[in-house]
Amino acid sequence: MVNRAVRYVLPAVALLCLGACREGNAPAAGPGSADTRATKAESAAYGRYEEPVVMRIGFKVPDSRLNTGDSNDNNPISRYLESLTNIKVIHSWEAKGEEPFTQKAQLAIDSNDLPDAMVVDRDQLKKLIDSEMIADLTGTYKEYGSELIKDMYDSTQGEALEDATRNGRLYGLPNVAIHADSPSLLWVRQDWLDRLELAAPRSFEDIEAIAKAFIEQDPDGNGKRDTVGLSAYNNIVYGTKPHVNGLDSLFSALHAFPTNWIRDSRGNIVYGSITPETKEALGKLAGWYKRGLIDPDFALYKETQEPIISGKAGMFFGPWWMPYYPLSEAVALDTKAEWRAYAAPLDASGKFVTHMAPVTDRYLVVRQGYEHPEAVVKLLNVFTRLERRRDPNLEAVRSLDDFSAQTGIQPRAYYPFDLLIDYADAIEKHYTDMQQALNGKIDPDSLDPDTHLLYDLWLADEEQPKKNLEGWKAANAYKYGVSVLSATAIERVRSVYYGSTQHMRSHWPELQKLESETFLNIIVGDSPLSEFDLFVAKWKSLGGDAITQEVAQIVRSRDADTQRTE
Repeated sequence: MVNRAVRYVLPAVALLCLGACREGNAPAAGPGSADTRATKAESAAYGRYEEPVVMRIGFKVPDSRLNTGDSNDNNPISRYLESLTNIKVIHSWEAKGEEPFTQKAQLAIDSNDLPDAMVVDRDQLKKLIDSEMIADLTGTYKEYGSELIKDMYDSTQGEALEDATRNGRLYGLPNVAIHADSPSLLWVRQDWLDRLELAAPRSFEDIEAIAKAFIEQDPDGNGKRDTVGLSAYNNIVYGTKPHVNGLDSLFSALHAFPTNWIRDSRGNIVYGSITPETKEALGKLAGWYKRGLIDPDFALYKETQEPIISGKAGMFFGPWWMPYYPLSEAVALDTKAEWRAYAAPLDASGKFVTHMAPVTDRYLVVRQGYEHPEAVVKLLNVFTRLERRRDPNLEAVRSLDDFSAQTGIQPRAYYPFDLLIDYADAIEKHYTDMQQALNGKIDPDSLDPDTHLLYDLWLADEEQPKKNLEGWKAANAYKYGVSVLSATAIERVRSVYYGSTQHMRSHWPELQKLESETFLNIIVGDSPLSEFDLFVAKWKSLGGDAITQEVAQIVRSRDADTQRTE
């Protein structure tokens, strides 16, 4: 197995030597040179305060538990960040889980009792800007944002920062959605496929045939009819960023995009859940369920991944990172299991179609009047550099790696803000660079630290497959998930609008409940397909038409503003 500690030393030393070690006779940088300006910029980004700075935050408590006598605001990660910055982070309040955190943030907004900094969603950002409760970060970001952070935002072609901008002023530091996280691939038990001598899936018909064989032909060889074809999610689709068992790809292949706002063939803005294409997809799924091709119990599982982990399921949909979870759990229980990913089903013209997640959906904001808005940017710089394996403090990083190895706790769990930033195309780039190194086209030591670690894990798993499941996760996610994304021409469809409107605030929960119940009832056969038409009519009358008009108006205004600035 590759020695991880040694691996981290080499790139960091190389980074430190980039300027000083290239040429012994290089001329000294002049006062106004680019090198001097860059040094000043990085000093502003990473410079330590002489006197302590206090920052009160709202903290999202992770699922992991500290069992080392530490606390959420006093642990090896928080102490390390404070040692670098001299910023003392105090938790004004804490909340565990996405929904409780959002609720606490909303309460802070409604009561006008904001911490100095916190992460908010799109609708909360809008309210904070409208109410003039948060700081304008335009100049602060420009002066104190690190080169790494700025490069990552630039990788979105300006979309991420634009999403947090109003009238040319920046009011939040956004996360960045990874392009690779949007498509949902078909993951298949390859050992079952090979045992039954079945071809790789491409079409709807292929998936049907494989599901039927997995149910009827005893693919696990235990002499029992106890396997299922296609596993599924009881809410049917995720709609934006996919997760395990979502059936989004089946809809996308029929050019149906439920829960997304899209343009129809005439250019009109429509809600994707009420289109004829969505009805067609529901009809197909209802037919599959009736024939037993979809897990008959999919709506009953407390945790949707149960049949995958237990080894009952032979196929499911999910993003490229499924080997991290739940497949790592499944393989731990059955090391003979071999999973492969496929870009399927293709649409009628042979294209792989997917909807895309919004470029960003969370924003780090600073309370209006906080004396040190730059401290928020500095903290973001420091923990992003650490997360991306660019931190030059080698001994301290090794200590954090040891802490993580001993406790199973990733440092990111205790960063002050739940806001990870990376290059939009980071996953594909890691894969491409790894392939160059694996094929001898570039020196592995030229890889960036993130990619070199993945390269090491790939080689280790090749040498001793499944011996170390931590390494197996990364190796298989890239070997079989990202490789498919990199080799597939993908037709990407973006929603034209994310966020809420005035009518959504009062009508959306009822409309969502109506939608999810209708879709599930049609698929499991409790309602006929004709119920879809009644659903559409009811959806429109209960506020859907008014919401559609609001969305259309917002999009028209936005497009007009864009045209004026071009």
